[in-house]
Amino acid sequence: MTSGATALRSPRAAVPPGERGATRIADRVVAKVAAQAAREAIGTLPEDAATPHATVVVHRNTAQLRLHVELDYPTDIGARCRAVRRHVAERVHDLVGMDVPEVAVHVERLHLTPAHDGLQGRTS
Repeated sequence: MTSGATALRSPRAAVPPGERGATRIADRVVAKVAAQAAREAIGTLPEDAATPHATVVVHRNTAQLRLHVELDYPTDIGARCRAVRRHVAERVHDLVGMDVPEVAVHVERLHLTPAHDGLQGRTS
């Protein structure tokens, strides 16, 4: 009787660690982590800008990301996109544990900064 009770109390001893199962993180969770990381990388945006949005395709332990962002203008768009790609890939890897070989950044809209708008002589 005691051997059966012991087996019920410690099921981990009966199953080797490699055969216990795996943790699966939903695609939408990875997308939310990526969108938040993009917000961190972009910094402050004009008040009428949409927050970054991410879509993801997960295959095993690899995530391919597509980000949709809005940026202020004028800015070095290429440098900003590189910074977003790097930061998002690092954060997703650190927080979710997935490799991120591809981060496609789509700039949906550019927002003219008020200081630059005034230099051009435009009125609202």
